[in-house]
Amino acid sequence: MRALSYHATRDVRIESVPDPVIQEADNVILRVTANAICGSDLHLYHGKIPATEQGDIFGHEFMGVGGRNRF
Repeated sequence: MRALSYHATRDVRIESVPDPVIQEADNVILRVTANAICGSDLHLYHGKIPATEQGDIFGHEFMGVGGRNRF
């Protein structure tokens, strides 16, 4: 899948990352149809959250569809 991946302060890139997998019985995988960053992602982008690590994925504001079938 494609994701916005953190590399360093003010260095984020759209790149291919592994597809998510079901790990627990109550997990779901959604097909994302729209995604955006929000204010908290901007704090990460500007380096204000020291715990942000290379490879972290931004964009927890999303819309999608799900179901019993995998996409």
